[in-house]
Amino acid sequence: MPTADELISPGSIRSLALILQETSPGTSSWQTVAESARTLASLGLSERARTVGEALLADAGHDYRRLSRAVRAALPRADLTGWMLWPVTEAVATAAADSGTGQDLDDGLTLMAALTPRLTSEFALRTFLNADLERTLAAARTWTTSPEEAVRRLASEGTRPKLPWARQVPALNHNPALTIPILDALYPDSSAFVRRSVANHLNDVSRLDAGLAGRTAARWAGTPQDTTPALIRHAMRTLVRKGDPNALQLVGFHGSRDDLTVVGPLPEETDIPFGGALTFTARITNISGRPVTLSIDYVIHHMKANGRTAPKVFKLAKRTLDPGRSTEVTREHSFRPISTRVYYPGAHQVQLQVNGHQFDAVDFRLLQP
Repeated sequence: MPTADELISPGSIRSLALILQETSPGTSSWQTVAESARTLASLGLSERARTVGEALLADAGHDYRRLSRAVRAALPRADLTGWMLWPVTEAVATAAADSGTGQDLDDGLTLMAALTPRLTSEFALRTFLNADLERTLAAARTWTTSPEEAVRRLASEGTRPKLPWARQVPALNHNPALTIPILDALYPDSSAFVRRSVANHLNDVSRLDAGLAGRTAARWAGTPQDTTPALIRHAMRTLVRKGDPNALQLVGFHGSRDDLTVVGPLPEETDIPFGGALTFTARITNISGRPVTLSIDYVIHHMKANGRTAPKVFKLAKRTLDPGRSTEVTREHSFRPISTRVYYPGAHQVQLQVNGHQFDAVDFRLLQP
């Protein structure tokens, strides 16, 4: 990942100020923007965007019309591009939202679409969503038919419930169904860039409403394009990791609990030294009259500091079994200390999970260090 100084660098902000000085000298001297370049050294990326955005607003007198005219005047410049535009989009969004008029919001949304091919406007779109959700979603729905792939992607990416680096939009977290019409329009898109955003968006939805995400993916699977199965696999990844049966079926795993017998897991030892490993085997048999395709996981119920256990699912294997056939799986699960997990001694459990169905748990103990 590039550093903040490689993205919103002092040099890029001085260039932004020069572009504005050359294309809109009558609007402002843009001196505050130029001077803000000297204040960036100790700031992270989002802080840089906010600082320069505030400088743009100050130079435009916090007047949306003045700022939008200046930005449009600079659009013919090919060098108005890249990460210098993040603070520009943020300033435009803030000014449009603060103006309080629907006309300025509509104009600002049009400007977001004009800027996004140069650098995504997805972060600034959050300001519009929080200011006027219905108006912004209506604009995003129109963007789904844009000839510009960057604009179509903005419709999906900018409205993601859990967009990384972006401010939250509480209304989308509370009702993720609001953006499904956008995804319905874009899932068959010809652009892989757009489809990946759609998959990430539906994955966000799955973390808020697994049923809604699964039903949406199932609808798409009913009217698929050649690219739809790969999109659904990517969109269902969080639910697949959790062993959600509906998601597993959508991505090609078939076989119910009644189709299987499971023996195990059978630990080699049930007292595990702290920092050691649990080794276990298990045997799975297809007792149905048809082939089954299995996603085989295991669940460790870790002891926590409060004396309770909490489950964590780990991937184990994928198998296809003909009727009457069996497969054996083995895993060595390490309890070596790592930075992302704290282990606590005491009673634990391990169990197998096949196509999202959990089987009998087996006790083991992690010993004191």
